[in-house]
Amino acid sequence: MHSNWIIRSKPNPQARLRLFCFPYAGGSASIFRSWSDQLPQNIEVCAVELPGRGTLMRLAPYTQLKPLVEAIAQSLLPNLNQPFALFGHSMGALISFELARFLRQAYGLTPRHLFVSGRAAPYIPDRDPPIYTLPDAAFIQELRRLNGTPEAVLQNQELMQLLTPILRADFAAIDTYRYQPEPALGCPITALGGLQDLEVSRDDLEAWQTQTIAPFQIQLFLGNHFFLHSAQSLLLKAIAQQLQAVEPAIG
Repeated sequence: MHSNWIIRSKPNPQARLRLFCFPYAGGSASIFRSWSDQLPQNIEVCAVELPGRGTLMRLAPYTQLKPLVEAIAQSLLPNLNQPFALFGHSMGALISFELARFLRQAYGLTPRHLFVSGRAAPYIPDRDPPIYTLPDAAFIQELRRLNGTPEAVLQNQELMQLLTPILRADFAAIDTYRYQPEPALGCPITALGGLQDLEVSRDDLEAWQTQTIAPFQIQLFLGNHFFLHSAQSLLLKAIAQQLQAVEPAIG
C-alpha cells in the first residue's frame, strides 16, 4: 500500500545504511534525485514522497503533522530492518524529528543520526503569523517573500492552481503544529543552516541541542533558507562525514 511513498533513484540492496529524506513545504521527493551521486555507495538514499505530489498525486495532502508522521512510519517500517538515518529540511525537519520520536515510542527504533535542516528547534514558537488561510493573492505574496518558489511558477496560473492546495496543506501542518515535551532522543543530531537565512538564526539551530542526549553539532553553509540546493555538494560532504562517524563501515 505504501511502497510508492519511498523513491530510490539508485536502489542499493547492498547498502549498509538507508538515509530517509523529507522535503520542505511544497517540495517533492525529486529534490533528492541527485543525492545518491554524491554520497558514499554504501548509503542508500530513500526520498520520501508526501501525499498530493509525484507518485502520490492522487492522495489528499495531510493538513496536520501527527497523522502524516504516523502514515509515514507505516510506509517506512518494512525498510527499517537495517541501520537508518533521517534528514529533513524546513517542514521536513519537523517531520523527521517527530518521526524519530514516534518510531521510538511505537516500535523501539532509533535512527543512527538525525539531520535537521533550515528549521528552528521545535519548541520555539513561529515568529510569523499563519499563512495557510490567507486569500490566494496574499498567500502567493507570502510564498514570494519566503523565496522558495520560482517566480515563473508563481506567475503561472495553471500551475499554481495545482500547487496551491498542496502548499496550503503543508503550511497548515506547520502552522498548527504544537510541540509536546518528551525525553530527549538518544541519537546524535546535526542542525544545518544557511548563513544568509533570514528565517532561521544560529540560535534557533543551537536550540536543537536540548532534543538529544547524544552528540550534537551545528553546521552552517553559504546561502539563504534554500542552501540545500545552492550548497548541495558541501552539505552532502558534511552528511557523509557524520554518517561515517556513527557507522564506520560506510565509505
